[in-house]
Amino acid sequence: MTPPDIAAPQAGTDRFSVLALTTPVAMGYIPLGTVFGFLFVQAGAEWWLAVLSSVIVFAGAAQYMMIPMLVAGLPVGAIALATLIVNLRHVFYGLSLLNKFPPHGLLRWYMVFALTDETYSVLTTVPANTSHKKMALVALLNQSWWVLGTLIGAVVGAQAQITLAGLDFVLASLFAVLTVEQWRTRKSPAPLWVALAAYAVAYPLAARHALVIAIALSIAAGMMWKPKSAAAGEHA
Repeated sequence: MTPPDIAAPQAGTDRFSVLALTTPVAMGYIPLGTVFGFLFVQAGAEWWLAVLSSVIVFAGAAQYMMIPMLVAGLPVGAIALATLIVNLRHVFYGLSLLNKFPPHGLLRWYMVFALTDETYSVLTTVPANTSHKKMALVALLNQSWWVLGTLIGAVVGAQAQITLAGLDFVLASLFAVLTVEQWRTRKSPAPLWVALAAYAVAYPLAARHALVIAIALSIAAGMMWKPKSAAAGEHA
């Protein structure tokens, strides 16, 4: 049996590692959430509705898209359909994490709900034996950073004369950091090169839908790709 004085530091280290994993996401989500809360209130909505949308919707870019649609008076069904289309790529993310998610219960459904581009990137870098609770905590903290940013933008930003210039680069910076982390944890650089090549092919074909096409091409490449170890096993 592990003595209490040894087990306690281990638990503390575990909590710190989760916080460290989500800190880069916080650096992007807080300012981006702040901009969303600011714009949402500026569009004429109540501040608490901005926070509520980040709690029950939590769709990132789709929340930005939602603002002009609400101003235009579009029905909720149309907004929900547009959000579904924009976030359809998360279906592909979820397929690769099915074995990592909790097998059942509310924890599994929350993980499905809270899966974003950034959360997916973080979860694919954690060790294979990471507990379900720890993975859920990563997702919860990531959503908390977004909600915190939304609250700041809705309550403070709407009443202050501030400029939002330059904050549009935060998302690009965040993805650059996550890409570096992916590069450091992967044994092979092939996934990164495949993604870059797929986007290079997709953009000239249809610039407005380049992301979806690139994801589809990357999935096709992943299905056909065989690691060297597997290929060696077949020839043995």
